[in-house]
Amino acid sequence: MRCSCTVFQAELTALHEAVIYASHLPNQNTSKIHVDNRASIMASSNSKSTNETARKIFKILLSNPRIKVSWVKAHAGNERADQLAKDATLHGQPYSHTKLPKPHIKGLLRKRMLEEWQTSWKNGDTGRKIYNITPSVSLRPTNWIREDIIFFSQHGPFPAYLKRFHLSDSDYCSCGGIGTALHYATECIYTVSWHTRKPAPNFEQEWLKSVANNLVSRHKIRGIIKFMSENRDLFRPP
Repeated sequence: MRCSCTVFQAELTALHEAVIYASHLPNQNTSKIHVDNRASIMASSNSKSTNETARKIFKILLSNPRIKVSWVKAHAGNERADQLAKDATLHGQPYSHTKLPKPHIKGLLRKRMLEEWQTSWKNGDTGRKIYNITPSVSLRPTNWIREDIIFFSQHGPFPAYLKRFHLSDSDYCSCGGIGTALHYATECIYTVSWHTRKPAPNFEQEWLKSVANNLVSRHKIRGIIKFMSENRDLFRPP
């Protein structure tokens, strides 16, 4: 069987082959099949099972009452069966009649989706400020809140942003500096309570990554954004 097949598929397939073999024996013979996998027995005893192989087993057993399937506890006396199973993996014929298991298909689709998402994120034209901080996509949500997103995307109550989108005539803060997100986090006199050390121009991107990955720094950023949102008039350009 394929490497992608599950143990349950293998157990169910083995039982299916066994009942097919038993169904072709002379009618006067009673066949007893001992199985040490309880899940495969439970599945094949349900006519409405979602597993196609299990339903096939059920139909064969229903039309051949002389075939008895019973559960036995796995024990050390099964060495011969284990050896035959190992020999089959080396010398047996490939068994290709099983479908790919749903978990395997989901895994393939998930991998493909993440690859396409990563390519789109890497080559996109938007969200570059966030990309520079978080270049890899993930299904695991970040613990960013509204204020974090506003600061790191630099789409918020910043004069430099407002002027860029023609929402303000000036990009200056009321303190006289250029009103960027970095300005409020490091040098504006009105947000001094939440300041962090200003990075050198060529280390600004590394500084943003450091702040994004530091909870204490993010708390300071949140304080700045909340203060600016509550005191917009204070930050209007002169």
